[in-house]
Amino acid sequence: MKHHLFWPLTFLAALLVFNFIYSPDFFSIRMRDGHLYGSLIDILNFGAPLMLVSIGMTLVIAATKGVDLSVGSVVAIAGAIACLNISKGDGSIANVIVAVGTALLVSIVLGVWNGFLVASVGIQPIIATLILMVSGRGVSQLITSGQIITVSNPTYKFIGAGSLLTLPFSIFIVAIVFLIAFLLTRKTALGLFIESVGCKPTASRLAGVKSKTVMFFVYMFCSLCAGVAGLLLSSNVSSADGNNAGLWVELDAILAVVIGGTSLNGGRFYLGGTVVGALIIQTLTTTIYMIGVPPEITLVVKAFVVLIVCLIQSEAFRKSLAFRWKTRSYPAEKEVKQHA
Repeated sequence: MKHHLFWPLTFLAALLVFNFIYSPDFFSIRMRDGHLYGSLIDILNFGAPLMLVSIGMTLVIAATKGVDLSVGSVVAIAGAIACLNISKGDGSIANVIVAVGTALLVSIVLGVWNGFLVASVGIQPIIATLILMVSGRGVSQLITSGQIITVSNPTYKFIGAGSLLTLPFSIFIVAIVFLIAFLLTRKTALGLFIESVGCKPTASRLAGVKSKTVMFFVYMFCSLCAGVAGLLLSSNVSSADGNNAGLWVELDAILAVVIGGTSLNGGRFYLGGTVVGALIIQTLTTTIYMIGVPPEITLVVKAFVVLIVCLIQSEAFRKSLAFRWKTRSYPAEKEVKQHA
C-alpha cells in the first residue's frame, strides 16, 4: 500500500469496474475495417494529448517546484500553425512535414521563452508561464484570424486519427515520447540533475550542476510535448480552434501529475504514475459522459472525485483518519476492560 502507484491503480481499477457494472459492453473491443474500436481504445486515444502534456509537466514540477500554465496556449498555437500552413500549401507530404516541423519548432521556442523568464530573469514559474498562457491564447487567435481553420489532408489526419497495427497512431506517439523521457531521466544523469535541482537548487549549483540549463531543458521539453499534443488534437478533428483548443488542459495535467505521486514541492518524480493519473482523468471524463451527468455540473463532479482521490492518496490524511478512529474507539475499549 505504500507504493506510489497503489492508490492510483486501485482507483483506476474501481472506475473500470464501475463502468463495467453500469455498461457490460464497456470492455468489448471490436474489429472494423482493420481497426480496433471500443471504450478502452477511445480512452487511450482521447487521453493521448493529456498524457503528453502531463509527461512534460512532470519534469517542470520536479525541477522548478512550479507549474507550466502555458501548455494549453502552446497546444492551440501548434495546432493553428500546422493547420494554417497546410491550408495554404499544396497538401503534399512535404507540405505536411514542413507544417508539423514549424509547429514543433515554435513550441520549442516558446519553451525557451519560459525557461528564460524562470531561469535567467528569476520570475516565479507560475507568473512566468501565466504570461504566455494569456498572451499565447491571443497569438493563436491572431494566427487563425479568430476563425476555425479547417483542413482536409489525409496525411495530417493520420497523426491524430490514423491507425497502426490496428491501434490508434496517437498511442504510439505517446509511447515514443514516454520512452524518450524515461531513458533520458532514468538511464542518464539528467534525471538525477532534475531531482537535485528540484530539491535543493542552491546546493545543486554549488555541487556543479547547471541548474539554469536543467530548467531550460524541462521547459523546452514540456512545450515540445504540448506542441505534439496540439498536433494530435487538431489533426483528429481536421481543424484548429485558437480559442478553445487545449483549454484548461494545464489543470488536468497538474492533477494527473499529483495523482501519479509526484510532489508539487519538487524533487522526485514518477513518469509512470503520471500516465496512470492521466488515464484516471480520461476514464473519469468518459464515465461522467456515459452516465449522463448534466454538462453544467460535469466539472463539479470531476473536481469532487479528483479531490477524493488526492485525499485517499495522502498519507497524512490517512494517518489523521486512523488517529481519530483510534481516539474514538479507545474510551469504549477502556470501559469494557473496566467492566470486566
